[in-house]
Amino acid sequence: MEIKGLGVAMITPFDKNGNIDFDKIPLIVDNIVSGSADYIVVFGTTGESALITKKEKNQLIEAIINANNNRLPLVIGIGGNNTDLVIKEIQNTDLNYFSAILSVSPYYVKPTQKGIIKHYSKISRESPIPLILYNVPSRTGSMIEIETFLKIISGNDNIIGIKEASGNLSFVQDLIKSVPNNIQIISGDDQYILPIILSGGSGSISVIANAFPNKISKMITYAKSEEVSMAYQIHFELLDMVKLMFLEGNPTGIKELMSQLSLCSNVLRLPLLRASDELSNKISKKLKEINY
Repeated sequence: MEIKGLGVAMITPFDKNGNIDFDKIPLIVDNIVSGSADYIVVFGTTGESALITKKEKNQLIEAIINANNNRLPLVIGIGGNNTDLVIKEIQNTDLNYFSAILSVSPYYVKPTQKGIIKHYSKISRESPIPLILYNVPSRTGSMIEIETFLKIISGNDNIIGIKEASGNLSFVQDLIKSVPNNIQIISGDDQYILPIILSGGSGSISVIANAFPNKISKMITYAKSEEVSMAYQIHFELLDMVKLMFLEGNPTGIKELMSQLSLCSNVLRLPLLRASDELSNKISKKLKEINY
């Protein structure tokens, strides 16, 4: 199943006791599917993947596969700062239902660019399915530079794109200009989805699309159809809400919004906290202004 367009970085719902709320999985998946998203990303930052045990991950995979019922392609997040452990996790994960792996650049250890090249090249050789790289320097402490990415894709045929969340639109535009047409540049920052698409990006892996997949999908369709004014209407309608999503970190904002939409409980695992009363009130006020 082809990976393109709108991917949703799916949240992981918890119940009031902090356990995974498996009853909410079908509701969340159905909202994504009915909202015309193109694929679902599981175990990303938004899914609190760092706070979920291996046993829970296996249970979640089964629940999401069953809820999805082959309606959309699935992408799984498998990354880390230990190359051999990333490969081991790939080897020990049943990837039969997944179309690609999203793998974040090594965090905390701050590898050199040469180290990043060797990291992804080794993973690429061991992965049975395509890879999407993830550049998010605000979380990793290091950057995947353009020349680095070009070297990685030139030597590894199963790398199909990069999720770009550097927050530097000029950098992203230079990246789009530099890569072959078959390589996807995917927006990983919701406030830059439209500018990146209009610059030639292929799509988005979005956080706010958990709540409003139909709006983000329409915005991307309008942008690719050169109906720019219609795309900007949606962009500006959601822009303030998008900013609220990240005011106290991700997924704090999106879980508050999803709770207000009755799609999940507003529960996170420590050290993450639920939204403050101030942020909750701002989201509630802004939600009333959105036609969803």
